[in-house]
Amino acid sequence: MKLSDFDFDLPPDRIATRPARPRSSARLLVAGPSTIEDLRVSDLPEVLRPGDRLVLNDTKVIPARLTGTRRRGEAVARIEATLLSDRGEGLWTALLKPLRKVREGEAIDFGQGLSATFEGREGEEGLLRFTLSPEAFAVALAQAGRMPLPPYIEALRPPDEQDREDYQTVWATREGAVAAPTASLHFDEPLLDALRKRGIAFTHVTLHVGAGTFLPVKVDDIAEHKMHAEWGEVTEAAAEQIAATKREGGRVIPVGTTALRLIESAARGGAIAPWRGETDIFITPGFEFQVTDGLMTNFHLPRSTLMMLVSAVLGLDRIREVYDHAIAVGYRFFSYGDASLLLPKGR
Repeated sequence: MKLSDFDFDLPPDRIATRPARPRSSARLLVAGPSTIEDLRVSDLPEVLRPGDRLVLNDTKVIPARLTGTRRRGEAVARIEATLLSDRGEGLWTALLKPLRKVREGEAIDFGQGLSATFEGREGEEGLLRFTLSPEAFAVALAQAGRMPLPPYIEALRPPDEQDREDYQTVWATREGAVAAPTASLHFDEPLLDALRKRGIAFTHVTLHVGAGTFLPVKVDDIAEHKMHAEWGEVTEAAAEQIAATKREGGRVIPVGTTALRLIESAARGGAIAPWRGETDIFITPGFEFQVTDGLMTNFHLPRSTLMMLVSAVLGLDRIREVYDHAIAVGYRFFSYGDASLLLPKGR
């Protein structure tokens, strides 16, 4: 398939720069094989069935965006850093701008007692060594760092203190993501309570979302695209919960593409199983889903791997119809935008 198969025109004013308030007041497009309903996320308990299970990503976004200075004699250079992954013992991979301004062994001071030594390059990324203890590092990062908003939001406004709450799910517990599992941002405690009362079950898994989620696809033949790997875990308890729902006839519906990619990575043997490690699974039309019965997700960028994933869930022609409708009736797009619920077999 060609990259152009996943293209569409989006009016710039449809890019949401702030989330809906309250969270569950966002719009929800429910799409089946031949139906489209325009609802609210707060209507989700009436759309789902007792016995269904939502799979939730419990990753927690760190304030990974840093601004620092590199001094070389009297010369001072401003360095922008986005932390990507924790290698352990204080070593992080990071995107540095401008990378050419830093030499191996030089220090970058990020303020608030946070500094790092540049230890070299890995392709387009840099290696930064921090010497603080894990506890002190977390405190300093919270003070010096900013939430790493997606580039299409930062192009419209800078991150601020409100994003520390808005760009985090209410169940976030395991630190390590540099991007939020954004479909989950629509949930608040009243909605979770209503879902429980309806008989909807929850399973928590972890996939630490990386900055690679925002990288553009640069090849015309999508089969040539290589996904960035992200670390995740499906515990034994989580795998058993999902398997039990399948046995009992309930539907397994991941909230977000990250949760979907993780459980399908853990089910490549044909059934869900405990799993831990890095996944670079690339889901495109024709993919055979093992455990996923539907998907709750936001509206995605044209020509992106996430557009390819949702096309795999509902079919390319059908997803085009869904997106045409969403644009026509004014849905808000991307990370702070509205949501969709894709149900290949209908409600």
